[in-house]
Amino acid sequence: MGEERYLTFALGKGRLANKTLELLEQIGITCEEMKDKSSRKLIFVNEELKLRFFLAKGPDVPTYVEYGAADIGVVGRDTIIEENRNVYEVLDLGFGKCRMCVCGPASARELLQHHERIRVASKYPNIAKDYFYNKKHQTVDIIKLNGSVELGPLVELSDVIVDIVETGSTLRENGLEVLEEICPLSARMIVNPVSMQMEQERIKNLITQIRQLAEGKA
Repeated sequence: MGEERYLTFALGKGRLANKTLELLEQIGITCEEMKDKSSRKLIFVNEELKLRFFLAKGPDVPTYVEYGAADIGVVGRDTIIEENRNVYEVLDLGFGKCRMCVCGPASARELLQHHERIRVASKYPNIAKDYFYNKKHQTVDIIKLNGSVELGPLVELSDVIVDIVETGSTLRENGLEVLEEICPLSARMIVNPVSMQMEQERIKNLITQIRQLAEGKA
């Protein structure tokens, strides 16, 4: 073990990180340091297994993995598609399930059918652009928002929005609905391409263990 380098995990902050750590614990990978909520540390280490963990904002996880600052990352598929980084997507972890959808008032359904030029608000401009330009062949103006995109149609900033839908309750409460589904989403494991070559055995062993666990729960 002494000669092994550390394998580094970048985990998307919040629910994804918590779920990932629960999953890892079930295959015997623990990091006691991360359980200390008062800790101000940024990097947590399991010396025995030669593993390091750090938490990052979702959109930063693929960046850390692409540049080799992390060997492995766990993040939502929405982030992987939007960031379009040079990483291997190796495993669907099966949690954090939701959908990327085009949403808006019922009256906007017609605008989507007639290929009119419309305004689309989204936190995911790349996903929105790809969907409308390459799949629907519809010209749109895309407006990037960082906060509650549901506001877009309500204040007439946009005709529709492209956003993640989990239960749809926020949409319903604001008189909006799902108009079209773009793709299903869930938490995914990504790997740095160089790490995959250099640490192939360790990483593949890890993937196999997690896949068996995830499939057992499915």
